[in-house]
Amino acid sequence: MSHAEDTGGTRRDFLYYATAGAGAVTAGAAVWPLVNQMNPSADVQAASTLRVDVSAVETGTQLTVLFQGKPVFIRRRTENEIVAARETTLENLSDPIARNRNLGDTADASDIHRAMDEAGEWLVMIGVCTHLGCVPIGGESGEFGGWFCPCHGSHYDTSGRIRKGPAPENLLIPAAAFVDDTTILLG
Repeated sequence: MSHAEDTGGTRRDFLYYATAGAGAVTAGAAVWPLVNQMNPSADVQAASTLRVDVSAVETGTQLTVLFQGKPVFIRRRTENEIVAARETTLENLSDPIARNRNLGDTADASDIHRAMDEAGEWLVMIGVCTHLGCVPIGGESGEFGGWFCPCHGSHYDTSGRIRKGPAPENLLIPAAAFVDDTTILLG
């Protein structure tokens, strides 16, 4: 093989790679707007979190806010509600899993894994019955002093755990955290 043949092969290879590279850049530039339009819009990103002032929530009362199209119950529990929830053993629960987005999928449904704080005073739950999506009635309703879904008869206790009725799971706990003494951040 002569030196001229080797040079021609190198030029051919260069032209091949340069053309392929230019094609890849062009394809990427054409596809990028299509991919980018699938990102959430600014209004959706703004709705992905919500700050809730809970300074006016008295012990034994509940605040309901709308977050991502669903009601969220924020309850400041009484000492009796906390005691009732903490005395309930896991064997008495229909759903033994916490359903708490702040914890892993394997956390048990003990009250300590469902309350926002260690003392158990604050409980934040998505207020949608896990049976067919109805909104349970709160404020010491049902047979277990928590929430009751009158549509199909699901009874939840003071920790939002399903105790009786057709609902298959406990009320869900959304991602939530205290950002200061009087503000809860949802999302």
